[in-house]
Amino acid sequence: MTTEPTEPTGPTGPSDPTTTAFLGLGRMGRVLAGHLLEAGHDLRVWNRTPGRDADLVAAGAASAPTAADAVAGAGVVVTALFGPAAVREVVLDGLDLAAGTLWVDITTISPADADEHAAWAAARGVDHVHAPVVGSLGPAAARALGVLAGGPRAERAVPLVSLWADPDRLQVLPTAAAAATGKLVANLALAVSFQGLVEAVRLGSSGGLDLEQVLTTLKGTALGPIAAMKGANLRSGEFGDTQFSTDLLLKDTGLVLATSRYPLPALTVAAQALLAAQRAGDGDADFSAVARDEPR
Repeated sequence: MTTEPTEPTGPTGPSDPTTTAFLGLGRMGRVLAGHLLEAGHDLRVWNRTPGRDADLVAAGAASAPTAADAVAGAGVVVTALFGPAAVREVVLDGLDLAAGTLWVDITTISPADADEHAAWAAARGVDHVHAPVVGSLGPAAARALGVLAGGPRAERAVPLVSLWADPDRLQVLPTAAAAATGKLVANLALAVSFQGLVEAVRLGSSGGLDLEQVLTTLKGTALGPIAAMKGANLRSGEFGDTQFSTDLLLKDTGLVLATSRYPLPALTVAAQALLAAQRAGDGDADFSAVARDEPR
């Protein structure tokens, strides 16, 4: 599959057709890689755990046996890994990206990690853009994610990340660290709001309201959006259709707590609930499994 030449919107000028490497085929990564294929990218894919690329290969992607094989000769490298330790292992300690490569990292990391990655890239002449997404698998499939593209060459990544972004929620920020901070702010809001929903259900049950009455009462309140988002999970008690896993959100709360210079008591409680769910065996389940044992 060959792409046609395009005119990027950034400062790099006209580009030749390139190969795009996509490293990290978790739930979100597979959706985003699929959008690249649909847009005509010549795509090579790699994942540390084998066997997750079958659908992408069937759609035209090339499966690479190693990350180094995936990025060899690629003009664009996209990483969607579990966290900063994975980025270090796979990219910083494992790859030698060529000068001029556009590296778009979607991984949720801390601002300090983003600064380190940007410095690593700058020393090699690599255009690094940190571009985490805000949203889960449904918005990803619908090309309606929030995207925060940060770094001096962020504009160069805009045509690519626009393939999955809601245009009204695509922000271009001056630094990679700013994008990382924005992503952590969004995930703090998610964790804390869900913990608020859990506590609202507990209070309602204590006063004689059933789950449906609580969810109806929350419409139009600050907890209305999270109640609408996760109400079906609470009603059914089923958490296997993972949109955003407990493991991932727990990892992100750790990044938030390590980044903030101030106490975050509400997030601390939410993190404790996520940890309990993980220890109960719900690490790969949707994070709403925090409410598995709540009243209905």
